[in-house]
Amino acid sequence: MWCLFTPTNIHHHHTRKKQQDKNPEESGIQFPTLAGKLEMELGAINLSSPLSPSALRIQFIEALIEKLSGSSPSKPERKMETSGIVLVAGATGGVGRRAVNILRKKGFPVRVLVVGDITKESTLVPEYFKGVRRVINAVSVIVGPKEGDTPDRQKYSQIKGDSPEKVEYIGMKNLINAVKGSVGLQNGKILFGFEGNSFKEMTWGALDDVVMGGVSESTFQIDRNGGENGGPTGLFKGVVSTANNGGFSSIRTKNLPTAEDLSAYDGLELRLKGDGRRYKLIVRTSRDWDTVGYTAGFDTVGNQWQTVRIPFSSLKPIFRARTVSDAPPFDPSNVVSLQLMFSKFEYDGKLNPTFVEGPFQLPLSSIRAYLKEPITPRFVHVGSAGVTRPERPGLDLSKQPPAVRLNKELDFILTYKLKGEDLIRESGIPYTIVRPCALTEEPAGADLIFDQGDNITGKISREEVAQICVAALESPYATGKTFEVKSVIPFSQPFTVDPENPPPEKDYDVYFKTLKDGITGKEILEQDPVPV
Repeated sequence: MWCLFTPTNIHHHHTRKKQQDKNPEESGIQFPTLAGKLEMELGAINLSSPLSPSALRIQFIEALIEKLSGSSPSKPERKMETSGIVLVAGATGGVGRRAVNILRKKGFPVRVLVVGDITKESTLVPEYFKGVRRVINAVSVIVGPKEGDTPDRQKYSQIKGDSPEKVEYIGMKNLINAVKGSVGLQNGKILFGFEGNSFKEMTWGALDDVVMGGVSESTFQIDRNGGENGGPTGLFKGVVSTANNGGFSSIRTKNLPTAEDLSAYDGLELRLKGDGRRYKLIVRTSRDWDTVGYTAGFDTVGNQWQTVRIPFSSLKPIFRARTVSDAPPFDPSNVVSLQLMFSKFEYDGKLNPTFVEGPFQLPLSSIRAYLKEPITPRFVHVGSAGVTRPERPGLDLSKQPPAVRLNKELDFILTYKLKGEDLIRESGIPYTIVRPCALTEEPAGADLIFDQGDNITGKISREEVAQICVAALESPYATGKTFEVKSVIPFSQPFTVDPENPPPEKDYDVYFKTLKDGITGKEILEQDPVPV
């Protein structure tokens, strides 16, 4: 079921040629057969461990990547702040392999996929993506010369392996569906409420102080006209009393049929209309009824719609209004139920300073999990310059790279690359799309040109592209951007680096800050034709 690392499924970006060929527009890496080399390396994998086949395969791939990259995750050159695993798809290709190497040196935990994985949806089992928080996708269809090709590559028009549609479009769809739940959505994950014309329902029930002899009462209902813009909203309302030693009203959801995995997110966001009082949100990770609730209090502003954000880090383990000091940390991957409470009591003997007996109501339009700001990319994709050009009116194809001129002969390679990009942009995942010009084996370090609109041609090293991808993962300035990139060095001039005097490390934020949202190069294609 899982694809092994063989020369037929190791992908390379753009058109390919032997390493010694001089044309950087067609350069690439030819990998030797790996089976013999790795036959003696399998001692690094514990084949006797009681793991599933997919988990064993993860061990195999990560051991392989360590051999390919020549790096060790145990010896990072500079430990960086990390949050979860970075998945590199296309990890045996020129850019992907280098990205793995850079990530490991920086101390990031890495997991890998190859092109054959994403083209088969059945192989993308949820277990493989557990803990994945960010993705670098360097998967690309393989292009190579036909039999009897000429030295100047006049017959350079053969797709090797899976088709562009299967790799660039269907494969992208499979990958996005596989990682969406683990990397998170820019606008968050709705748990309850109204979003557009849709409604995400949760079943709420009253849980008041009558369970301990009190007389308070509450309910939860849908107010069809009480929403922010005159539309529907949820409404938590009731009457709270301290009679009979009572003093709280609450509503609690039924246990969810399947626990919500919110581990990609940073907290819960409530959109509500305040009444100036202080409430509690209680989140449970156990299906037991009388158990620890992870709790945070929040204040509201009277008669005003507001957004309340409750970081998961602020949730305290509380049981019957007392802090449980030895409780396990809150686990956002296993949210079973939610509870809203208005109470006289805080916890550990403290009182709610805003508590007043009598009626109350709290309109609640939505609850969603959120990503904290500034939001950084969760999906960095290595595409290709030129993807919008085959259909561009008035373009002189003779001045364009081979892939643009031969798009139809190459099974519409750029057309499907663009369709794959569109899937990313429409997915809701925070993304960056990097469109390199022709890839070379030259070192990184040349001065760069970042551009938008899909107009430039040129060359850039695979090492530089890998560095850009890793930098984008941590830059909020790269979020939601699509851009092309090349070096300032012309094709005719080789770029070399003096090992004794290497160029300084780049601050890629300088480039990312110049980019704008919404520019893809498709704008020209979507313009209305000029009437004649």
